[in-house]
Amino acid sequence: MGAKEENGVRENILPPIEQEISDELDTKVKKYLRGEGANLEVLQDKKLKGQLAVREELFGKSAKAAAKVEKWLLPSEGGYLEAEGIEKTWRIKQESIAREVDILSSRNQYDIVLPELGPYTMDFTASGRYMAAAGRKGHLAIVDMKNMNLIKEIQVRETVRDVVFLHNELFFAAAQKKYPYIYNRDGTELHCLKEHGAVLKLQFLRNHFLLASINKSGHLHYQDVTMGEMVGNFRTGLGHSDVMQVNPFNGVIALGHSSGTVSMWKPTTSAPLIKMLSHQGPISALAFHPNGHLMATSGKERKIKIWDLRKFEVLQTLPGHAKTLDFSQKGLLASGTGSFVQIFGDLSGSQNYSRYMGHSMAKGYQIGKVLFRPYEDVLGIGHSTGERRKFALFLTKLPPETIMLDPSKIGTVRQARKKEKPTKEEREAEMEAAVEDVKSITMKKKTKGRNKPSKKAKKKQEVVVKAKRPFLEQQMKEQALSKKKQKTSEDVELPSSLQRFARKKTT
Repeated sequence: MGAKEENGVRENILPPIEQEISDELDTKVKKYLRGEGANLEVLQDKKLKGQLAVREELFGKSAKAAAKVEKWLLPSEGGYLEAEGIEKTWRIKQESIAREVDILSSRNQYDIVLPELGPYTMDFTASGRYMAAAGRKGHLAIVDMKNMNLIKEIQVRETVRDVVFLHNELFFAAAQKKYPYIYNRDGTELHCLKEHGAVLKLQFLRNHFLLASINKSGHLHYQDVTMGEMVGNFRTGLGHSDVMQVNPFNGVIALGHSSGTVSMWKPTTSAPLIKMLSHQGPISALAFHPNGHLMATSGKERKIKIWDLRKFEVLQTLPGHAKTLDFSQKGLLASGTGSFVQIFGDLSGSQNYSRYMGHSMAKGYQIGKVLFRPYEDVLGIGHSTGERRKFALFLTKLPPETIMLDPSKIGTVRQARKKEKPTKEEREAEMEAAVEDVKSITMKKKTKGRNKPSKKAKKKQEVVVKAKRPFLEQQMKEQALSKKKQKTSEDVELPSSLQRFARKKTT
């Protein structure tokens, strides 16, 4: 190590190898920094300026630590397909890739054909080892992906629309014809969640142990699977929705509606956090990038849009239609429609996606869902005649109150001692949703004389009054409590030294 003095400033000169390592670390640090640093000179509040300076320093230290970890513990980077000359990567077939990769990787390619039970949907555990497959005609199966052993399969003899694992491979939930059911690994039915109704899509929030569902009537439910408590029951009011996805960054649920709107929800608020008009036609698919800052949506007008959720603006619009979308952990975007799968890649790192790979299924196969297996360069494709896997190359429970658009605010705001009281509008919305649920229940036909229209109307009126009663009783309790507190505060006798400051009562 030497020293160089220039313009009165003494600089240390590193050897070439150390200088190269230092430059490489500086490049990696920029990758982990959270944008440009804040300009603290314009702030006049000294306390705020000091707090932000400490935070900026912590951000810099964490970025340097992450860069060192990547440099020394992750020396190699994942490979991608590279084309030569006029060759295109999306024209390379799966059979050609299977011949070039190692034996263990080639075993990841397989096709399960079950022509009478599809179309299929699926879900992987967080570790990627286990897969749950669900056929539309009632077939449920759990598969160990490490040794390709079938753990358990059952036939529920009714329509199955979706399936998700819960916190581990021991439990999974299936959205069946009338209600969602929870099963254990041995196929034993544990619970029937009748409050959810006829569910179209399911999502599980692993950090919060919440099972979220959207049903045919547009009601969003949040169920705590540890206590069995219904945390949230909201009427979206935005029409039919069979597109639902959870943002892994903040736990916010996004719904795609037939009006072309995407709405975002959390379990502690009856109104959507965000409503954004994304497409001119109905939303057909939706997916989040693992970093939580990018969202991909597809509309029936045959456009796929990439959104920056930090600014809620469109970064890129891709031509084509997608019935299902999914991001990989490396940032690849898979889209499936009909019998064709496309994979888009951001190989330059500039958030500019281009066509990377393509795969055409056999004639007659209709794709139902595409899903990347965690920690593997493998894409799972659920289709109308079974399930296929292809190469893609490239726990503490948190309370529901921690779900918000910007989870970095957690810890910077004073924790509320009591649960926030719902506003008058939220209370009225909950009461209206409860009344609508009650009205949708069909009345049983009774014997002659007891089935008169007047008696039916009276019975429905009694049911509506019964549904409203808890909300009205709670409102009366709050009013009585506020009056009692006000009276108590007025009756408090002040010390003689402070009586001159007391407000005189009007006679």
